[in-house]
Order: sequence, then C-alpha cells, then structure tokens
Amino acid sequence: MKIQLLSDPQADDITVQITCPKLTPEVEQLLFAIRILNRQLSVKRNKETYLLDLHEIIFIESVERNCFIYTAQQVYESNQKLYELEHQLKADGFCRISKSCLIQMRHIRSLKADINHKIRITMNNGEQLIASRQYAEALKQKLGVI
Repeated sequence: MKIQLLSDPQADDITVQITCPKLTPEVEQLLFAIRILNRQLSVKRNKETYLLDLHEIIFIESVERNCFIYTAQQVYESNQKLYELEHQLKADGFCRISKSCLIQMRHIRSLKADINHKIRITMNNGEQLIASRQYAEALKQKLGVI
C-alpha cells in the first residue's frame, strides 16, 4: 500500500481518496477506520453539551440509570440508555462486557483470566474492568483470542 499526502493551503476541507484495483478486506478495514474518526456522540458535562469524537471514548458505564462516558481526560454523561448506545455504537468497535459497561475495543491494553471465567481487562488509560462470564466468550471471539 502506498500513502500519499498532499498539503494544499487553498483547500477548504479534508478530502480522502482511495484508489485500488478492487475492494479487498484491507481496503474495507481502512474505510472503517476513516469512518470511525468522523463519528461523534452528543454528551453533557457541567450543563454544557459537547460533540465527542468516538475514537476518544475509552468506555461507557451505566450507574443507577445514568450513562457515563469516559475519555482519557474527562467523564461525560449521556441521556441515552446503555442498550441504546450499544446498538448505536456496535459497528464502531464498541463491545458490551457486562450488564453495565461497554468498551471501545481499540483501547484494550491487555486481558487476563479472572475467577469464575471472567476476564480482567486493562484499558490504555490503566483502568481495569471486568468482563462478566455472560459476555466474556463473545469478547474473546470479537478479539480473535479463542
């Protein structure tokens, strides 16, 4: 694969052009990665609404009917339910690991087997989360570690 970057001070927006002889899994993966960079989620913090880029989200946690969105720097809140966020973000690399938590799989640093067939997940920011038995096998399949 060749990568070519053209810098044009006259350009008013970023344009990505992919030239390929045919659509391959590698090209589809590249398109998927580009689409993720352009997706955003509406969240709140201190009574202000923000548009948060999906690639910044490390994990989402539901606590007492409130959804909290964790990034490396901040914690935000969403008015949506966890199941709604799961459905909305499934195609963007998010995976449910328990009844109350979704993770962004690209932010996983390591996995460790835990008691009762659970998995201890260490995220890139050092946060440790537990994948329950109910969701552990699906997580392993998505990561290709079975």
